[in-house]
Amino acid sequence: MGVSELPGSRVGRAGGAGPPLRAPPMTPCHPQILIKVHACGVNPVETYIRSGTYSRVPTLPYTPGSDVAGVVEALGRGVDGFKKGDRVFTTKTITGGYAEYTVASVHTVFPLPETLSFSQGAALGIPYFTAFRALFHKAQARPGETVLVHGASGGVGIATCQIARAYGLKVLGTAGTDQGRKVVLKSGAHKIFNHREAGYVDRIQVVNVIIEMVSNVNLHNDLHLLSYGGRVIVSSAPPWGPGATALSVCATQEDFLETLSALLAGIESGWLQPVIGSHYLLENAAKAHEDIIKSAGAAGKMVLLMA
Repeated sequence: MGVSELPGSRVGRAGGAGPPLRAPPMTPCHPQILIKVHACGVNPVETYIRSGTYSRVPTLPYTPGSDVAGVVEALGRGVDGFKKGDRVFTTKTITGGYAEYTVASVHTVFPLPETLSFSQGAALGIPYFTAFRALFHKAQARPGETVLVHGASGGVGIATCQIARAYGLKVLGTAGTDQGRKVVLKSGAHKIFNHREAGYVDRIQVVNVIIEMVSNVNLHNDLHLLSYGGRVIVSSAPPWGPGATALSVCATQEDFLETLSALLAGIESGWLQPVIGSHYLLENAAKAHEDIIKSAGAAGKMVLLMA
């Protein structure tokens, strides 16, 4: 399944080959906003969808990318609260974010403060909404509990560490590289462990909550680390098996609004600071997809840049 060539997209056919498109931008309808994309977050699920191995197949034509930051280019009829040139981020696009322009529903578009870069804005959607939902809607985590973030150096892991620390939990993290472990500590973890080191599990104390990024590797160990009444939440998984669709970003509109309020407050108070790892130009999206799956270890959120 190749990346489709929707209007405004510069992603080439079948994984990124071919010259960039220079189609005119789309016209938003009511209640939509047209965004000139500056940065788009890359998420592992997009590689599964593109390759056809994900449990849900999208309607074609399909352009990947849900987490976008940029500026307002045009407003649909009757849309207010924004004006052309406003810095914004969106938690979900309609036409895909691997593009020069994308359309999003107005209720998924929010102001991007000057304190965050466009790359950081593109790291807010799936990572932070998933992390908040995993911690509080699913795990029912409480201040004073201990949470282990297994595979903490990627976008969702970093978001989980920052949120958990801000809400009064003791945070333990694991990562496989020196750089990744430094990022996790800076993101709020009280202790960090090298999950490639033999016997590292034996040095982890009993925990109340585990947020698991690689369930097919770690789940058999996780159950031995839990306290009585402990919870394991599978936050990310390969596209096969029972964990593949175990955790949606937000189940209800009420959950979405609660999460949004908490995250906007985190941005305002300064503790929410997405960490950006690798940058790729849009024409190198195929390389980004290869690297996010085969990387030896993450150290921040991967993003595509439009220029």
